[in-house]
Amino acid sequence: MSRMKLLLAVVSDMRSLTDSLQALADAVGNESDVPAEAEKPAEAKEQVAEKETAEEQKLTLEDVRAVLAEKNQNGLTAEVRTLINKYGGSRLSDLDPVNYADLIRDAEVLGNG
Repeated sequence: MSRMKLLLAVVSDMRSLTDSLQALADAVGNESDVPAEAEKPAEAKEQVAEKETAEEQKLTLEDVRAVLAEKNQNGLTAEVRTLINKYGGSRLSDLDPVNYADLIRDAEVLGNG
């Protein structure tokens, strides 16, 4: 696993932990307010989704290139080309940055089967 992937995983885990701790603190602080408790998980899920979207938007061409380069070095060149084509490009630089997160998710499963 590349250092970038490890770092992204740690950041994601830390954000998830922070959200869980915040939800717990809110639950303890609002014990007498049961209806508000029911709304907290939905709010927490929305916040997590917003943070994941923000994290996906922060991915750069270099981040994607690093992941795909590792796959290339592991002999998965044809599969990497197929993924790039799947997202509408003939080269990595042709791709829309909105697809970077999905491309990385697809690339991470290459070679695991």
